Parts: sequence; structure tokens; C-alpha cells
Amino acid sequence: MKEADDFSTYHADLLDGQYDCVDRIVLNGYFALGQQGGGFRTWWRLLTGSDATLDQEHLQRLAGRFSRRVHAYAHAHHIPVIHCAPGARKHEVAEQYVPQDPTFEGLFLILVAKAPALVWEVRKGKTGAPHLARKQPWPYVNHYHFHLIDTDWGHITIKISGPPLRGAADAQRPRMGRSPSSQTRHLRGEGGQLFRGWIVPGPGSARRDLA
Repeated sequence: MKEADDFSTYHADLLDGQYDCVDRIVLNGYFALGQQGGGFRTWWRLLTGSDATLDQEHLQRLAGRFSRRVHAYAHAHHIPVIHCAPGARKHEVAEQYVPQDPTFEGLFLILVAKAPALVWEVRKGKTGAPHLARKQPWPYVNHYHFHLIDTDWGHITIKISGPPLRGAADAQRPRMGRSPSSQTRHLRGEGGQLFRGWIVPGPGSARRDLA
């Protein structure tokens, strides 16, 4: 075990012990096109073909459609969806639903909680062209926490905002004694693929991309 740091030494009387095991790994996804108005318009054109439907109503529909599909998928596959109250310790809620079957792999729980997020507001200019502005301050919107079991990484949480567009945060709690293999993996719930992950080996480390 490595030498204790200054903080641990200062509070030594309050500590029962220490360990070097990694508690969790958090990967923050970043979607560059969603961070600027011009990039968002480019993404919208790629999605729909033009700016014709780039308005507030269609943005709200997109967020609502995502929510309905998440709930419909969960209902069809008997996956609990829990809307958490402000301040709830979501990792403690999730621990109650972790499958006891050691062979289980896939989605087992979805938690929904509000948190601040970048949300675009569409306004029409004098010529009728859409103008995008960030809502200030950032509003609280629903974030969906998808809890999965992966054979290599163990318990994984993928956090996604409902309104478009925002990055994804992937919080992983690796299992003791397990290391990621160099392969492509599909993370799925029963009956349908949700995410695809690429594990890319590198010098002394590995990178996982989710899509």
C-alpha cells in the first residue's frame, strides 16, 4: 500500500482504514456540435434534412419522444423506472436492484432525476430564419441514468439528458480482479440493443467509446 497523503495523515484519527481499490470510473461524453448554435443547426440539418422544422415545438417533441420511448421499452422488458426526488442518493437506490444472478448482463434499472443542462431555445429572426440561444440560467431537466451489468466492467451507469443535445456521462464501477478485454461489446437489455461500446487498447490503458 502506498504512503498516506497529507489529507489522510491529518484526519488519521477519524479514519478506520484506507484502501487503494478504484471505487468507480467516470467518463464524460462531449458532443461538439451541440455546444454552439451553428453546430446545433448543422446537426439538425443532418437529422432532418433542413431548418424547416427547427423550432421550439419540434425540440420539445424530440425530448418528449425520447421519454416515451424509454418508458415504453422499460415497460415491455419489465425494467423498473424510478423518478428520484431531489437530493436522492441514486447509487444507493440502484444497489437495491442489482441482479443477484452472476450470469446477468444488460439493463436492469432506469433512474430519472432532474439536473441543470444546456438547453437551446429557438427564436425566429426578422427574415424567419431560426436563431438559437442558450437558456439562462441552465434549466433543470430530466436526466436518465441507465444502469447496466457488463461482463467486463461490472456495474455501469450511463447518464443522458432528455432534451437535445448534450454529452453522456458514463460512470463505471469495475469489478475486483477483472480487466477490460480488447474487443467490441454490445450492452443490451433483454430483446434489444441499447448501446454499443468499443474498447480500444492503448499504451498502458484502454479507452471505451459509447454510441
